[in-house]
Amino acid sequence: MAWLSPALLALIVFILTWLATGAVLALAKRRALLAHPNERSSHTVPTPQGAGLALVPVLAASWLVIGFLKADTPLQIDVIVIAMIVLALISLWDDLRTLNVAVRLAAQILAVAAALWVMPFRGPFFAGLLAPSLDLFAAAVLWVWFINLFNFMDGIDGIAGVQTISLGGGITVAALLAGADPALPWFGMTVLAAAFGFLWWNWQPAKIFLGDTGSVPLGFVLGWLLLTLAAEGQWVAALILPLYYLADATLTLVRRALRGEKIWRAHREHFYQRATQRGFSHAHVSSAVLVGNLCLIGLAAWAATGRTWQPLLGAGAVTILLLLYLSAGPTGRAATKPAADRGDDA
Repeated sequence: MAWLSPALLALIVFILTWLATGAVLALAKRRALLAHPNERSSHTVPTPQGAGLALVPVLAASWLVIGFLKADTPLQIDVIVIAMIVLALISLWDDLRTLNVAVRLAAQILAVAAALWVMPFRGPFFAGLLAPSLDLFAAAVLWVWFINLFNFMDGIDGIAGVQTISLGGGITVAALLAGADPALPWFGMTVLAAAFGFLWWNWQPAKIFLGDTGSVPLGFVLGWLLLTLAAEGQWVAALILPLYYLADATLTLVRRALRGEKIWRAHREHFYQRATQRGFSHAHVSSAVLVGNLCLIGLAAWAATGRTWQPLLGAGAVTILLLLYLSAGPTGRAATKPAADRGDDA
């Protein structure tokens, strides 16, 4: 299979995800598998969900192909794929019947622990700044948090697809520039391609939502790719790429905790959600996030060439500006226009 290049595999993944998502959409309509508006959602009409049923199998199959082609890579792809599928199945049950928070969290912790256990390297993930045992523990905690924040941040049309495309592309660029494990660009490009296939159906107005079935396993595999990049010595790039998502979700959590609110309760208080409440459309907010992420990708690429503090400071500035822009909302006549009545409800 030497003829199979990363670009060709990515094209195949895009086509298959696009087709599979369309098939899941038709199934969801027939079976009335709908996401109904609730305290967390930004949509006002029941909308089909479950696109993760299309994206996860295609992504899992493509990663097994990469594992076969890149048999010399030390990365344990089979364990990552199994964990991704298990999390998707558990999350599907949660989408259909609603699981206890403790059960979902326990599944995520077990998946992360298994992945870290079989990793050929167990750090340092934080550039040797922490003791080995603390480094590994911090990586596990951050990974579990990333899985959940990725799910929390999937709340309007297009944003999850945009973020997945950005992380897949950013990881690919950083890995190539840094000379990291040759399999990493393959993984990054397939993630990017699968996200494009899904985004075709999820851009405003969204025809189908990702659901926990998709957002939880996506958060898991993206967290793994970012930690792998960090363990390859590119911790600065691995921190910069998801910085907007990290900042929005973490600041919102801290703000709610300081007010004495139950942080696990559903809400619509993230910066991107408040931007739509102030009058920005879902497409506008997702586009703004994309622009910010493109800047972060450029800074991560700079970091991959050996720079540290300059890219970090630049990434901090980009993230702050994006948060301020979303907090301000539109002015004048645009502010009177209502936001779209559909939003992703992962």
